[in-house]
Amino acid sequence: MTRQNNAACGPADERDTREVLSAQRVWTGPICAVDDEMIRLSPGAPEPIRRQTIAHHDAVSIIALREGEESSQPDGAAEILMVRQYRHPVRAALWEIPAGLLDLPEEDPVIAAARELAEETDHAAERWETLIDFYASPGFTTEGVRCFLARGLFPIPVEERTEREAEEAEFEPTWFRFDEVLDAVMGGRLHNPSTVAGVLAAECARKRGYEGLRPADAPWMRSPESM
Repeated sequence: MTRQNNAACGPADERDTREVLSAQRVWTGPICAVDDEMIRLSPGAPEPIRRQTIAHHDAVSIIALREGEESSQPDGAAEILMVRQYRHPVRAALWEIPAGLLDLPEEDPVIAAARELAEETDHAAERWETLIDFYASPGFTTEGVRCFLARGLFPIPVEERTEREAEEAEFEPTWFRFDEVLDAVMGGRLHNPSTVAGVLAAECARKRGYEGLRPADAPWMRSPESM
């Protein structure tokens, strides 16, 4: 267990771990698994605590933006590319930014993001940067997400597009005005975490003139535990 304080740079998450007294994988499925562990929070803690963790693949998501001369809006307003997807656990159809799991061993995250963008929206991008990194719900799952900013969007030729199947067959890639999507986030009308976090981060990046964005291959504090 470590403690660091660097006020000059502001807060920063850091690696830490606690003593694991016992661990058992109690269930395994094709997308996730469940681990049951007993851990001791500190050497002097009188009693261990029990935690269940959903081991899950990390994921990538994409804020695909076009603006200015690339925009279809008469005023050149920024537009964002989204898809609508049925999410059975919450029994809702959600408007989301393109995203997908890092379920291929050793696949570069930005390559995975480009693949997901192509498969879900029939678009490719000329410029990729890291927008934000976050854990989907660190209280119970290992899933981490890297959200990329993709610009210089262009449609993939029809003959090169991937045929969407299963749930993705329902996707209808749609361009929305970015300011309307931002309003929808702030108005509580959009709920997907990658979308909410990504849109807010993109608004911050736009206000900064896109200065300070990390490269697509920037270091990423991914969860050490996964599928």
